[in-house]
Amino acid sequence: MKGKRLGRWSVLLFFSLSPAPAQPVLTAIQDTLYKADGTRYNGTMRIRWRSFEAGDQSNIATSDLTVEIVNGVLRVRLAPTTTATAGAQYEVAYESRGRLQFTETWAVPPSATPLRIRQVRTGQGSVVGPPPANTQITIPDVAGLSNELLVRPIRGPGFTASRAAVINAAGQMEGASGDAGDCVRVDGSASPCGAGGGGGGGILPQFADGEVPAGLVNGVNTVFTLNFAPSPGASLALFKNGVLQRAGTDFLLSGSTITFLFSSAPQTGDVLQARYRYGDPGNPLASFTAAQTICSGTGTGTSSTALISLGSCSIPAGVLGAGDRIEIRFQYEHTGGTTGFGAEVRWGSTAVVSRSVSLLETTLFGRAEAGLHGAGGLSAAQSWGALSAVTAAAGSVAFTPGQGLTVEFRGQMSAASSDTVWLRNFTVIRYPAQGNP
Repeated sequence: MKGKRLGRWSVLLFFSLSPAPAQPVLTAIQDTLYKADGTRYNGTMRIRWRSFEAGDQSNIATSDLTVEIVNGVLRVRLAPTTTATAGAQYEVAYESRGRLQFTETWAVPPSATPLRIRQVRTGQGSVVGPPPANTQITIPDVAGLSNELLVRPIRGPGFTASRAAVINAAGQMEGASGDAGDCVRVDGSASPCGAGGGGGGGILPQFADGEVPAGLVNGVNTVFTLNFAPSPGASLALFKNGVLQRAGTDFLLSGSTITFLFSSAPQTGDVLQARYRYGDPGNPLASFTAAQTICSGTGTGTSSTALISLGSCSIPAGVLGAGDRIEIRFQYEHTGGTTGFGAEVRWGSTAVVSRSVSLLETTLFGRAEAGLHGAGGLSAAQSWGALSAVTAAAGSVAFTPGQGLTVEFRGQMSAASSDTVWLRNFTVIRYPAQGNP
């Protein structure tokens, strides 16, 4: 087969190509970054963006860019977003020491000169780290806290700021009652400062120190006499051979007379010494012993149908003696109106007041007294309410010289209900035996 020669005419092929778009015009961001301590920042900056069309119609695809920041120097060139399609922006994250530090948002305008970060920053992100702990911690979550709270003193109904604190019968803190210039005793009672620990209207006490009681020290004699009657009697500190003797256990005191119990009678050669307070003999009023508030305070409440102790007054051994008189005053309050209530005041195991009132009664007041003699005591009492008539009672009470005594205030509801009976106040006063001066 013979080959054919091409003619002298050639076919020319022309290809027409559209011109490629120009590279986007970029804006330079240059800055020097520091840390708060003045040292230069070292780390990386990761810049993310979503696709957008720049102002020069360049199509910017979704991507990200990592920029190294060495010795605080930042240099980066980015397509402007302020002239781009809506929503165009850069999300910038700073990373250092292997963790994300913080984030921010950039809006980059067209600029022929380099810009600083503050010129493109539009929003500050939050510092990245663990969220603040807002979990509520309850009392049982703290080891031992429940027990500590149980034994701490709490405010009582009579708590008053800027007052000397006293502890009531329920173990609650209350403000001491009385005038600002009164003296407060360890039992919480208060009265004008003066002789006998019970006031005295400015009569100052005298002191006897190292006094030797008068009497034969021969192992047989048990009765000794002081120069003055201790006032109060509890101020007497009696020593035998340097050993403190206990009132009611080793001896009894009546006025200025000390009577040792047989088992404690001083033996030949024993040395007795006494120290005590007494009234000023130069003042005619000093020979009169002031009344003594043994207990005074508030009690608690109960909704029980059984008799419950709402408050008490414990009188130590050696305080009471023949010839003393004890006065008891009390105030109960009833809240609610569903059922009546009952109240009882006990002298040791003897009820000197026992009263029940109707559901309409809101208060119950009363007083009782007992005069003591060598073989016991006689008592009398009255009680009344806002609606209840006065009732009276009389009888006898047990009393042994030298022994202690408890006066107790009880209360109960007549039937089960939400009503409560409260012991709002009580006072126990001692009028000591007093010879005619």
